[in-house]
Amino acid sequence: MTDRAHLAVIGAGPAGLAASLAAAARGIRITLIDSGVTAGGQFYRGPAPALGARRPQALHHQWSTWDRLARGLAGQVKAGTIEHLTDHHVWCVEPQPDGFAVHALLGPEQESPATVRADGVLLATGGYEKVLPFPGWTLPGVVTAGGAQAMLKGSLVVPGRTAVVAGTGPLLLPVATGLAAAGVDVAALVESADPKAFLRRAGDAKAFSRRTDDAKAFLGRARALAAQPGKVAEGAQYAAQLVRHRVKVMGRHTVIEAHGDERLDAVTVAALDNDGRVRPGTERRIPCDTLAVGHGMLPHTDLAESLGCRLDGLDVHVDAEQRTDVPGVWAAGETTGIGGSALSLAEGHIAGRSAAARLTGADPDPREWAAAAKSRTRMREFFAALDTVYAPPAHWTEQVTDDTVVCRCEEVTGGEIRRAVGELGAGDVRTVKLLTRAGMGWCQGRMCEPAVAGLAGCPQTSARRLLARPVPLGVLAAAGQDPGEPAGPEAPEDD
Repeated sequence: MTDRAHLAVIGAGPAGLAASLAAAARGIRITLIDSGVTAGGQFYRGPAPALGARRPQALHHQWSTWDRLARGLAGQVKAGTIEHLTDHHVWCVEPQPDGFAVHALLGPEQESPATVRADGVLLATGGYEKVLPFPGWTLPGVVTAGGAQAMLKGSLVVPGRTAVVAGTGPLLLPVATGLAAAGVDVAALVESADPKAFLRRAGDAKAFSRRTDDAKAFLGRARALAAQPGKVAEGAQYAAQLVRHRVKVMGRHTVIEAHGDERLDAVTVAALDNDGRVRPGTERRIPCDTLAVGHGMLPHTDLAESLGCRLDGLDVHVDAEQRTDVPGVWAAGETTGIGGSALSLAEGHIAGRSAAARLTGADPDPREWAAAAKSRTRMREFFAALDTVYAPPAHWTEQVTDDTVVCRCEEVTGGEIRRAVGELGAGDVRTVKLLTRAGMGWCQGRMCEPAVAGLAGCPQTSARRLLARPVPLGVLAAAGQDPGEPAGPEAPEDD
């Protein structure tokens, strides 16, 4: 088996699973590396078996797809074609003369090292939530929308008894309905976009007839929305569930402040005008003990950047085969652009087929994945159109007061960032970071970077990081050994 071409797949979410199964079915040896204790990633996150969930499928609206993937993975693992490494937190992918070395940290404490060597690497590292600050957002009881969903799916617990779900984006719908179905009193779903705009654009696809450049662009976006009736129907199902659970939907509203002494006890929301500014006099206070808030997703690109892969904006650039511009490296799923599970599955399938051919010296036949490519095109167009509907309020920075903490790791406030820009001349995120330490903490700017860029008035750019996560010095020393020397869980560590 060891003389077969070997592909390391990093990430066991929809893209990583689809890629692993597609490549393994075509004779490639796969090592599937994931930080989770079970496969599925964030989208297919499920409760631990020890919790004894009687109906885990109730937490997912695509359970049949997950069941098919899980059974396929189990079969390939049993056959020995896929090795599934769980609880492996990858911090670096190192190019080597004969392939790549994937360096990881083991277990919840992430201290013991392990190394996987492979001929090629497929990055399916997913995405993470975009968080924008506002007064009171650091109070206990304020969680990300995805965090609230992860608690429910993974631990069968809810973050509180009375919740407000707020921000913008499609993720808010399953979070609000999931919490309500679990018995939480969801006082309001506060969406800064206008949910009706989604249906209006889909409905206007046939009615719109002007032919200016702007009109053509609008028509293209409308057609992309109308071309996915399944997604429109899915949204309608969520809307029906909100009605059934009596969840108040507040479109074109935003949370401007969270209140509480030791923990959250209420939020203030306000209406937005057509320019994305708060309309004075529309403020309303809503009692709650939980605020689940999110403003979309960002791709995880740390490993791709450390390898030198080209980015398109914040997304990893790939070609029609999901290859990056670094030979031997493929990428699929949210890391190439946020687009949901269906797009991730299509990209993963294409990437796995391409890798299986390329690593054995063959030229892949794109006709073999024509259906997946067609789905990929449709879904990319759909989510590009969706991005024009769901976006944070244009003037959200006006609600960030000078004493609002923006960088939680280093406790840097909005006022410090504004002074770095207005008084010290900072014009980009890096300069603000050097002058204020914003982004120098444990998360290395992953949480605060969008907010710092917004307050600095500059576009968010990807910050290239050498390491994807903090690493003990002893592990770094072991990683520097020659390829023939021992490297793995038994490698020495610093005390």
